[in-house]
Amino acid sequence: MTPPLPRELQVEVTGACNLRCRMCLVRYRPALERMEGSLPFETFRRVVDELPALSKLTLQGLGEPLLAPDLFRMVEHAAARGIRVGFNTNATLLTRATAARLVDAGLDWLHISLDGATPETYESIRDGARFRRVARNVAGLVEVMRERGAERPRLAVVFVAMRRNVGELPALVRLVAAWGVPALRVQNLSHSFDDRASDPAYGEIGAFTAAEALWEADPEVSAILAEARRVAGETGVALRLPDGADDAEAAAPPAAGCDWPWRSAYLRHDGLVQPCCMLMGEDRAVLGDIREAGFAAVWRGDRYESFRAALLTESPPEVCRGCSMYRGVF
Repeated sequence: MTPPLPRELQVEVTGACNLRCRMCLVRYRPALERMEGSLPFETFRRVVDELPALSKLTLQGLGEPLLAPDLFRMVEHAAARGIRVGFNTNATLLTRATAARLVDAGLDWLHISLDGATPETYESIRDGARFRRVARNVAGLVEVMRERGAERPRLAVVFVAMRRNVGELPALVRLVAAWGVPALRVQNLSHSFDDRASDPAYGEIGAFTAAEALWEADPEVSAILAEARRVAGETGVALRLPDGADDAEAAAPPAAGCDWPWRSAYLRHDGLVQPCCMLMGEDRAVLGDIREAGFAAVWRGDRYESFRAALLTESPPEVCRGCSMYRGVF
């Protein structure tokens, strides 16, 4: 049975990005031009207004949302409808003026990607970024919110844990506390790309992921995470760790499964609909095109129904098998 239209939606407002991060497919694809690679506001408005029960909206995909020409209008439109709207940002473009506009537009939450506590580690991962600029921008955002007496957006730093950076996590907890950000979310690399092992277009990112992923229990990593948890308790930072990531003695791996295609969807900047953002790639599991039919028609279409049905079997879609969220280790 087809589920009701989703209450949650993720929209890639732009596929363009100013960085070339080591764990992101953007690094391994031709760069997109800012205007051509962005979702038009009218397309966004049409989709959002087609979903009467929509309550949460995430404005992000492979690109940096702050490059989207219509980002502020999109936030304002969603907020005016009472939708909780937010996004992840690399914060390189998050000036005080931009921060003020986001607060005034009604942004509900903002997650800041920061994968190290030192310039050396962070900049080796987020190619094109400067650690000190990002730190200054985060501190400036907190100041803007304090000056305005604003409780929104709710802030969190997001740390993608890898072999090369996990040792800096306890120090990052202290930095986050010093900046006045209340929460730190730790997540694993999103996908193994095993389903594209023979595809040269995924060779480099697949090799990087294989070398850096922390999906398996590791006593040394568990000790680092335990220290991060201790520091978080000491500093008052709300620390979220991946499921089972700090339990080196786990008796069994988490059960596989995913309910995303029943409750949410991922709309790319070019109008293509995919089951989720974890896929990373326009050539993987495209379920429809809103330029040919409205969102509801795609959601209720045969391709979506077949994908959902396959996900319930012991042989789920191949693209899902290497997904950290499906495997319960994100």
